[in-house]
Amino acid sequence: MSDSSPTLVAGSSPAEADAGASSPSASGENADHPLREIAVDDLDGMSLEDAIAATIVNFDDGDIVSGTVVKVDKDEVLLDIGFKSEGVIPARELSIRHDVDPAEIVSLGDQIEALVLQKEDKEGRLVLSKKRAQYERAWGTIEKLKETNGVVSGPVIEVVKGGLILDIGLRGFLPASLVELRRVRDLMPYVGKTLEAKIIELDRHRNNVVLSRRAWLEETQKEQREEFLDNLKPGEVRRGIVSSVVNFGAFVDLGGMDGLIHVSELSWKHVNHPLDVVAVGDELEVQVLEVDLDRERISLSLKNTQTDPWQEFANNHRVGELVYGRVTKLVPFGAFVQVGDGIEGLVHISEMAAHHVDLPEQVVSAGEELWVKIIDLDLQRRRISLSIKQAAEGGVVSAEYQEAFGAHAYDEAGNYIGGDFAADAEFTPETEAQAAWADYAAGQEPPGADAPAGDSGAEEAGAAAPATS
Repeated sequence: MSDSSPTLVAGSSPAEADAGASSPSASGENADHPLREIAVDDLDGMSLEDAIAATIVNFDDGDIVSGTVVKVDKDEVLLDIGFKSEGVIPARELSIRHDVDPAEIVSLGDQIEALVLQKEDKEGRLVLSKKRAQYERAWGTIEKLKETNGVVSGPVIEVVKGGLILDIGLRGFLPASLVELRRVRDLMPYVGKTLEAKIIELDRHRNNVVLSRRAWLEETQKEQREEFLDNLKPGEVRRGIVSSVVNFGAFVDLGGMDGLIHVSELSWKHVNHPLDVVAVGDELEVQVLEVDLDRERISLSLKNTQTDPWQEFANNHRVGELVYGRVTKLVPFGAFVQVGDGIEGLVHISEMAAHHVDLPEQVVSAGEELWVKIIDLDLQRRRISLSIKQAAEGGVVSAEYQEAFGAHAYDEAGNYIGGDFAADAEFTPETEAQAAWADYAAGQEPPGADAPAGDSGAEEAGAAAPATS
């Protein structure tokens, strides 16, 4: 029995093959209708094996391929790229973000690009990476933007130590100090926001991209800053809020730009650290010292808006007056005595006693409280010369001490004339000045009494408190 199975000719359809198989032979009946061979060769001389191979994509490790997402699992995504098997994209290779859900990144039917990590791993799988394809494309774009001083834009995806991570096709690092025109302490509110920034550092080998949003803000706000600086004049007083505190001073937001109060301009007193004087968020009145238009810098002063203690001391005291003070430091040439809030004067060694003194510690010690006479006051140079030996000779007591104990204890010239504090059982000194006078008065004879002859302690008492005239 002859084989009557239909023969499928390349280029023909099964229906045509069946029709040809059922037709009578040329020598049989129906000779008027001979069998026709239907053969359409559309391979252009290519073998069937070559034709099949031509439908399969050729690529190597490191190439970027494109395909269609055909499956999304929690751990991986399958991508049809026209290869003999689907490519596998592990979840960690889907995005530059960490711990993402694949379903949040791709969906079935999406057309995406991927980089070939391994054409065939140990399990025979084609392993791909979406994030690395994105990374390669992004580098080319970012390098061009860096050359043209362009701007990148991307959402903040993470807060890390020292700054933010932006998704710009790869992980771009935005330092905390460059997020705004002034430093920001709380970075969490920026997560999810899309930010524009300049590229300030680029190193492909180290996969390092550093961004600056501050540079972008400075560029876009240049006209406003110039106008602000033009309207800011040295000497004028402005209100502002402390935006940050650093070791060398404090920055104050003036409502358009930040100005710096150097630590030396925070107070008339010595300042160990700016935080001893101001804190972030404090509202201050400051004086504009200098406006540098070229460098766009503003120098401010806080102390110039406050009373100068030296000027106040000079207004309330005169040369020849007696004041009470505390020895703060001994030096070879004398002793420094604090006579007011932040005011120190020098008692030269020649003004310590009527007799010769070799060393200051022979007369006084640090922390000792005593009366001194002002013998010179130079406000411009901020120097006060004091004398212990001249205080022992008596003189006019400073008004601040007179007010502390009442005018009844002094004559019209300001000399002490009485006040038996020791006899007043109800009197309790409330200030250093009161305590000083109480001690002095307790050791004095009542007014009109004669001091015993040959009182060897008179000079010593005079050094400790003012003598009466």
